[in-house]
Amino acid sequence: MPVLFSLQIYILEISASMKSSLFLTSSPCAPAPETLAAPFVMSEENGFLALLRQRLCASPRLLLIASDPGQSTWNDRMLEDFILGFRASGFENAVGLMLDERDSTPLSALLDVSDLVLLCGGHVPTQNRYFARLRLGQALRSYEGVILGISAGSMNAATTVYAQPEEPGESLDPDYDRFPPGLGLTDVHILPHLNMTRNDILDGYRLFEDITFADSSRMPFLAIPDGSFVLCENGRETLYGEGHLIEHGVMRRLCSKGETLAL
Repeated sequence: MPVLFSLQIYILEISASMKSSLFLTSSPCAPAPETLAAPFVMSEENGFLALLRQRLCASPRLLLIASDPGQSTWNDRMLEDFILGFRASGFENAVGLMLDERDSTPLSALLDVSDLVLLCGGHVPTQNRYFARLRLGQALRSYEGVILGISAGSMNAATTVYAQPEEPGESLDPDYDRFPPGLGLTDVHILPHLNMTRNDILDGYRLFEDITFADSSRMPFLAIPDGSFVLCENGRETLYGEGHLIEHGVMRRLCSKGETLAL
């Protein structure tokens, strides 16, 4: 069982080498070699793991923020998997904590003792409402560690979120809010898992051509497959790997695997 960090003890061991970096990923995970007892490892694709190692200490304290605060069993499994995944990726002494509805510790105290905040993947509107309850956006503006968004977490990092319809009925529901306010950490609107969702059909419509392309008249979207990511730091945003701009109903490739592009 992975070791969870003790808040009381860790307050005395805050790293002085934290840097403000935001990774917006589709998925940062890759299959683990059979020789490793881990569910996955951090991806090396497009230099992700190398960039992460440059910004994290060897023994990082991870704070995972749930996408659904009420799913305690799932959240515990995710915490365990990510601790094992980080350890298998060279962060041998990684420890972590999951923030969901069971934890009443003040958010500011948790952030003060975390090297990396991981915004979990899941259902975008559910996570968006939880982040709003936490007032997470305001808290993260003064955070000086690494922030790692995964899928929904990357989408909710934006100032205005594009909550691409995902579940049956959402694209037809007039009360479904596709553009809720987000964390305000970036103006990049990530559409993750392009490799898996490009040809999806939702509510009888093509997810991209019939739904998302029409919504792109309001704001541009950056569609990325697993393995691609955006790094935001020092006022600059850089795309690593394949990415496609969707704007005013048109989709065009911006960057290919192994390439980088300043946004």
